Amino acid sequence: MFKSKLKPVFGIKSIILIGVSVFLVAADLVTKYLEERFAWNAVIIPGFAEIESGHRNPGCAFSFLADNPNVGQPILITLTILLLFVLIFGFVFLPKRATVLRTSVSIVIAGAIGNLVDRIFIPFAVRDWFGLWMFGNMTYCNLADFWIVIGVALAVIDLLFLNDWAVFPLTKNAKEAQAARKAEEEFNKSKPNVAEEVENSAVEESNLNNFTENNDNVLDKEEKQ
Repeated sequence: MFKSKLKPVFGIKSIILIGVSVFLVAADLVTKYLEERFAWNAVIIPGFAEIESGHRNPGCAFSFLADNPNVGQPILITLTILLLFVLIFGFVFLPKRATVLRTSVSIVIAGAIGNLVDRIFIPFAVRDWFGLWMFGNMTYCNLADFWIVIGVALAVIDLLFLNDWAVFPLTKNAKEAQAARKAEEEFNKSKPNVAEEVENSAVEESNLNNFTENNDNVLDKEEKQ
């Protein structure tokens, strides 16, 4: 039941998810353009959330690799491209029933592409404009960062609680899938015993046939005498 060859999955759900990814990438790039064009500045929640134009991040999350962008940006571009290959492979080959996980992968892909475009076309920086109070100071990000965080969070929730292989299955489908897999594993474990029993039966039958033959030979000799 669970043994299947790796094969690409493409259907109406895939088309919808690709459309969602394209929309999310477009939303990220359009907002980055607009914040540059119109110099956005606004306070949403005083001391917690604000919009401020002009922030450029030469690194990635938490300013990692920001000290030396000449080295950091090529590394980040290479890692992002490799990550995208892995994510796209997963999106194409994940089974149809893994809808939540495929959705999360498509969202992360959108975020990765949005920031990759900046790293390639904006010299050594990613355009950030949305500020949140985190870790004791105002941290600036963009929609692509939100897509990545949302996608990863959704994947974690799915793998922990919703997926057929969930660590703590909560949904009916996940519980049924794990119960069926456990039953299959127990059946496979019992196969050697079944084979051994068949082999023993065959040996016993052969011995019985030999014994019967010997008895028939003895009786034939006695009758001839």
